[in-house]
Amino acid sequence: MKRICVFCGSKHGSRPGYTDSARLLAQTLVKHNIGLVYGGGTVGLMGEIARGVQSGLGPQAVLGVIPEALTPREISSELIGDTKIVNDMHERKAMMARHADGFIAMPGGLGTLEELLEVMTWQQLGFHAKPIGLLNTEGFYDPLLSFFKHCIDEGFLNASHQNVLVSADPEQLLQQMLAWQPPASNVLADAKQRQAAIGEDIAQGTSRS
Repeated sequence: MKRICVFCGSKHGSRPGYTDSARLLAQTLVKHNIGLVYGGGTVGLMGEIARGVQSGLGPQAVLGVIPEALTPREISSELIGDTKIVNDMHERKAMMARHADGFIAMPGGLGTLEELLEVMTWQQLGFHAKPIGLLNTEGFYDPLLSFFKHCIDEGFLNASHQNVLVSADPEQLLQQMLAWQPPASNVLADAKQRQAAIGEDIAQGTSRS
């Protein structure tokens, strides 16, 4: 695992524990020599984790991806690491997912939840076979986990598709992700997706030539 994509808030939240957790996650990534892919901002939890990883592993270990429209709101100081400015949220999420070997969601707002649920959906559909973790600081994600159970109980979600890993401790969560084995169906589907993408690239290259 070379890089983990972290979804998190552009605010610090109301509890000091959120900031402490972001800094501890950064230290954990540095300890294991794992780079960071994130939303490109310099504020809130995003800025905390990015500065921490850059401090420990250097700017080459941090890839930030941010839509141009969000730069006035989420960049308040010097850029951190290698920051890519893209056109929109769709391009941002696609680039983040492409460069990551796994995903961790920290506390955050609607944007964080949207990013988390999208990669969970992609995993369910077999578009990727990468581990997804919730850093459940201060029990932040307890209501969401209860909602997932409600979806299962009401017959709208298969229990086998709720593969998210959960821990409040960054080291424990990372160890779960390193040990995670995706369902065979996800691996096969992911391989087919990659093969199709390779074939498309070849076809486009041939047409260009």
